[in-house]
Amino acid sequence: MRLGINLGYWGAGMDGDNLAVAQEADRLGYDVCWAAEAYGSDAPTVLAWVAAKTERIDVGSAIMQIPARQPAMTAMTAATLDSLTGGRFRLGLGVSGPQVSEGWYGVKFDKPLARTREYVEIVRKAMTRERLSYDGEHWTLPLPGGPGKPIKLTVHPQREHIPLYIAAIGPKNLEQTGEIADGALLIFPSAEHLEETALRPLREGREKAGLTMDGFDVCPTLPLALGDDVTALADVFRPYTALYVGGMGSRKQNFYNRLAQRMGYEKEAAEIQDKYLAGDKAGAAAAVPHSLIDRTTLLGSVERIAERMTAYAEAGVTTLTLAPAGFTLDERVAALRAGVEAMERAGLA
Repeated sequence: MRLGINLGYWGAGMDGDNLAVAQEADRLGYDVCWAAEAYGSDAPTVLAWVAAKTERIDVGSAIMQIPARQPAMTAMTAATLDSLTGGRFRLGLGVSGPQVSEGWYGVKFDKPLARTREYVEIVRKAMTRERLSYDGEHWTLPLPGGPGKPIKLTVHPQREHIPLYIAAIGPKNLEQTGEIADGALLIFPSAEHLEETALRPLREGREKAGLTMDGFDVCPTLPLALGDDVTALADVFRPYTALYVGGMGSRKQNFYNRLAQRMGYEKEAAEIQDKYLAGDKAGAAAAVPHSLIDRTTLLGSVERIAERMTAYAEAGVTTLTLAPAGFTLDERVAALRAGVEAMERAGLA
């Protein structure tokens, strides 16, 4: 199992430290550094900056949002970043959610699976440097009856095949991800529930495409916090968990709420959402079960974190991405180092 790091969103309050954290991860031998985007910082700009200031570590988008860019633009960005980084770029894609897609980008959030499939097909075709033509439900290239003609990408990526990941939560999305992608970006993963919540549908998608899980990257992100008081550490993540389970999306379309339900927290997920949407964020955070936080984070001593890492490796994780928690740079760097030490103690490095 390999280790990654997720810087999250640039502009979240720790920007001055993020580059130093990425450089320390590079020095420690972390495999990949991911950056996110929602409706603030964009991922490609951050990744270009990090790649320019590091030497070995891969950089990846977790995610570049599908409604934000035409697929050919994404292919251009991927090819450019792969060329600039000397073959260190990984392309992570996702549909985002209805509020961001429709409210921020003005793109209707309909048929997300079909849109994702077409998007991936166009991106892959564009990056082969063939002349680009496509006839789909959501995209037609070139547009018929106009001056457009099939053209091809002029930039040469460093590699013929840039690894493509999809952020997936629901069973159908996971199955399609297994079928069409090289890896899956997972959030709120529980080692105890990983088979039924992620691996089974991923495997079914791979089988549908005539493939196995060999070479497919199962890549969940987990916050990591180092300390002796696990209960106190978990309490730090209550607002974070409540935001996703209770307020990320609408009442009808909250993928994280459904995931919590599939993990056995049906009643608790409903209570968290009810309170969050009613404006009681503190009550929503208080309603988050300790076990839900503990199962979806890495908390405690190095020894305890090593035990949890072993559980994830045994469950089928191939790249464990850490979001090192801390209020200072020293605390975040200590968490990074603890991740490496835990891997070594677990015999996974």
